[in-house]
Amino acid sequence: MNLVPKEIELSKMLGIEFPIIVAPMFLVSNKEMIIEAIKAGVTGAIPALNYRTVDELKSVIREIKSEVKGPFGINLIVNKSNFLYKEQLKVCCEEGVDFLITSLGSPEETIAMAKQHNVKVFCDVVDVNYAKKVEALGADAIIAVNKEAGGHAGPLSYKELVPLLKKECKIPVISAGGVGNGYELKSMIEYGADGVSMGSVFIASTEAGISQEYKQACVDYGKDDIVMTTKLSGTPCTVIKTPYVEKIGTRQNWFERFLNKHKRFKKWFKAFTFFKGMKNLQKAAFSTTYKTVWCAGPSIEHVKSIRPIGEIISQLRKEYAEK
Repeated sequence: MNLVPKEIELSKMLGIEFPIIVAPMFLVSNKEMIIEAIKAGVTGAIPALNYRTVDELKSVIREIKSEVKGPFGINLIVNKSNFLYKEQLKVCCEEGVDFLITSLGSPEETIAMAKQHNVKVFCDVVDVNYAKKVEALGADAIIAVNKEAGGHAGPLSYKELVPLLKKECKIPVISAGGVGNGYELKSMIEYGADGVSMGSVFIASTEAGISQEYKQACVDYGKDDIVMTTKLSGTPCTVIKTPYVEKIGTRQNWFERFLNKHKRFKKWFKAFTFFKGMKNLQKAAFSTTYKTVWCAGPSIEHVKSIRPIGEIISQLRKEYAEK
């Protein structure tokens, strides 16, 4: 297998030097991070939900295109909890982003529209059955979200998921989770991944527009401090085990679980849970509050200081070359 970074499938698909997507992170990802990622020879994506309106999303896409030449993407939540989805999809296609990453729903409509505008679609998957479905729909690549990922993690380890998807699917497999430095990146490529999506190590970046406390937490805490909670969005999500998280627990109570499964109420309860959870994350991300809920993954184990994106990527490239 050829391990030259620019010849790995993700690099070839997007015309980048190094096969990394700076992963889309709710509240964290922003224009400045994407610009610096592109300058450093990789790519990145921003969640559409990081912008309150579709007009704001359109403006950011145009600003990035005016400031730097290189590929970038937008992450779309494609289920019914995202009431702006259809408008966001239309703007992304009309403005010509390079790729879309779909999460938490069927990508069928996204893929159909994206193909009309020459926009690639990468779909988050956590198992082989869903991966084969999105491949059949015309996805350009799958993002294998494993149990080591930050945010909405999957049930399988990368050692299980990546080889399984490589065996069963013909489109590229981009691994998400389990990579915190260049040595682990090289190992993941050797394991068969066609690129990686990395998020948590970039939370503590100079360009991230979040509080210093959130960034410093990624320095101070490690992999053993990451826990899974269903209280934020109803879907399992990884957070740092702060004193507040320990106090409120990580499981929904019996009534919340009932509403989450009830045929009549679950759509609205999921939307309410998502909205409330995201508001709590927002308060913690941008200000000091005793209700501290910070989303991150186990790869913060490798975060030792707050640094610019370019410096972080430079170290990843150096370590990759050393292995």
